[in-house]
Amino acid sequence: MAGFLASIGLQTAPAVLRAFGFLDGLMINEGVLLIDEARLTYPGDLLHEAGHLAVTPGEQRKRLRGNVGGDPGEEMAAIAWSYAAALHIGIDPAVVFHSGGYLGGSQAILDNFSQGRYFGVPLLQWLGLTADKKNAARLQVAPYPHMLKWLRE
Repeated sequence: MAGFLASIGLQTAPAVLRAFGFLDGLMINEGVLLIDEARLTYPGDLLHEAGHLAVTPGEQRKRLRGNVGGDPGEEMAAIAWSYAAALHIGIDPAVVFHSGGYLGGSQAILDNFSQGRYFGVPLLQWLGLTADKKNAARLQVAPYPHMLKWLRE
């Protein structure tokens, strides 16, 4: 996961995190995902948090600290982004959408996305990161979960 994130321009760094953050073993500091592997309960959370960074404008991304998931639209976009990222790097989306997160709704997310019932894609499309089925045909590109770009500029 960290290799994929580095390849698209998102920084990760190993860290020893003394304080508990919003997710065990992960913290965002100045746009860098700090990872405490000894405390990281759910490795798939790394892709979800990366999704938040990915949908944030580049200049703003560099200033992010702490919990960056306050906006409901961006939360849905981060979910859709992390689902596409999991498929892209060849991991089971259940690693990202684990039973310990998503307010107990991880199985519903997995069920819906595996059936092509996506949410968050309209925002990803608006940001120029992907295209839904209708627009993909018009643009002659592969539709979501294929991504045209991984980062918002």
